[in-house]
Amino acid sequence: MLIDQIAQFIRQLPAGRRAMALVWKAAGWWTVLWAVLLVCLGLIPAGLALLLRTLVNRLVSSPGWAAVAPPACGIAGLWVAAQLLSSLLAWVRALQAERVQDEVHRLIHVQALRLDLAFYDHPESYDQLYRAQVDAVSQPLELLESLGSLAQNGLGFLVLAGILWSYAAWLPLLLVATAVPGLLMVARHILKEHHWHLDHTHQERRARYLDWLITDQSTAAELRLFDLGNFHRKAFESLRESLREGKLGLVRQGAAAELAAGLLAWTGSLAGLGWALEQTLAGRLKLGDLLLCFQAFQQGQALLRSLLAGAGKIYKSLLFVQNLDDFLKVEPAILPGTAGGQGLPVRHSIRFERVSFTYPGGFHCALDEFDLEIPKGKVVALVGRNGAGKSTLIKLLCRFYDADEGRILLDGVDLRALDQEAMRRQIAVLFQEPVHYHATVAENIAFGDIGEFPDRARVWRAAHDAGALEPIERLQCGFQTVLGKWFGGEELSVGEWQRMALARAFFRRAALIILDEPTSAMDSWAEQDWLSRFRTLAAGRTALMITHRFTTAMHADIIHVMEKGRVVESGTHAQLIALGGDYADSWAAQTQEIAHA
Repeated sequence: MLIDQIAQFIRQLPAGRRAMALVWKAAGWWTVLWAVLLVCLGLIPAGLALLLRTLVNRLVSSPGWAAVAPPACGIAGLWVAAQLLSSLLAWVRALQAERVQDEVHRLIHVQALRLDLAFYDHPESYDQLYRAQVDAVSQPLELLESLGSLAQNGLGFLVLAGILWSYAAWLPLLLVATAVPGLLMVARHILKEHHWHLDHTHQERRARYLDWLITDQSTAAELRLFDLGNFHRKAFESLRESLREGKLGLVRQGAAAELAAGLLAWTGSLAGLGWALEQTLAGRLKLGDLLLCFQAFQQGQALLRSLLAGAGKIYKSLLFVQNLDDFLKVEPAILPGTAGGQGLPVRHSIRFERVSFTYPGGFHCALDEFDLEIPKGKVVALVGRNGAGKSTLIKLLCRFYDADEGRILLDGVDLRALDQEAMRRQIAVLFQEPVHYHATVAENIAFGDIGEFPDRARVWRAAHDAGALEPIERLQCGFQTVLGKWFGGEELSVGEWQRMALARAFFRRAALIILDEPTSAMDSWAEQDWLSRFRTLAAGRTALMITHRFTTAMHADIIHVMEKGRVVESGTHAQLIALGGDYADSWAAQTQEIAHA
């Protein structure tokens, strides 16, 4: 077990070095000041002990203010200095904490934005991200503080050990020998605690999810309607009870380890104090020397306990810093190319050539040898049942994933070879579940092209084109109204949020527009109003629409019907009706439903 713990500690050292580099980057010269303050505070206990010995010896040998005033004033000065330095150190630590936590958050955010969507397809990835966000954010600074505390207490202990050494060489060795076994017991418990947290990350994430589910506004209506609140609350309480019992068990074991370590260490201290008392009774030590030995043993014992705690915290911090280090070392699988530039896309067409794709961890092909061409300047519609692979096309076209087989060509160039950022800047997408940004209306629209924000004329035009002006004009502050309830704003209906997302897509001056169910949340009047203007809006652009509504699809230049990851029918609306296939059957069913409505 000892060898395993030492090996584990050695494996964490590179992560520790990187954590210290992170702290230096975030708060470099403040860290130097912090270290100087620690050294000064570390020397004060030994100075107090030495001055106290002088004071007592002078009181015994030559009592009088002239003799005792200098050491007494020195003790008072050190007390005042200790208080001032402690207050200054607390302020420096607070400043360090803010800077380091901001830097860690920055690193996590940058890394999260680097990673591919495939990262979020694995539960292990969520565990890793959770540990980095929750467990590791404060650990770099805690590691630094633990190292500083270790250095401070170690310095103080060395000075006190030197004092004890002057009386007998074996006295400091006795303190150390009785402390080492306790250190090993504490380290073993810390490693066990860390493994418990690794094994229970999934349950802790589940508890956090249930807490969100019970308290969030977006779930409130359904929980009440289906009376699911108590069900999820009981699930949360059961999960928390299990986690609580595990954590309390660890606390009990830790307390037992610390008690055993403390008893063993105090045994050594009592032996040393017994020797000093015997030497004093024999006349070989003065009363001040006895008091100094007592102070040295007492403070030395306290410093040793602090050293044990500090070493344990360092070990623990190294283990948790490794979580952050592991997350930051994850590399995206989607590697950007370099071809192309501001002209991307589309000069001629986009072609899918025998593209096959299965989601990570999936068991069936979302696309199976899929072929499709999207000509420049045309509006292409994709229709089909749920799970036919329509939305997967968007993810591949935006290079959120790469195809397992086949190629996606933009003007004859494989997407993998293109400059990824340049390509995405020329694509505007309305996703099936667009983000509801809790920001102003103008910001919600301008997020489509943040480099052009604010451009009020463009924002107004995009809102007009998306049919969003009417709901915006009803808001209290118009375009400056904050949306969403999180920050005291106004809430929109589902259809109105969709119009905001449409306006965001139109705000982007993109050559390729991709719309995933653009009218799904609109009523029939709003749909017809939007469709009547859509062809004008799409003029000169290439557009891909994914829809279940054939009243929307019929406005496309060409319609492709998908089934099980392949195109099974293609043509204009009239051609597909005349073909009498799946499209014609679905059209008849939809028009019949409309007639009966």
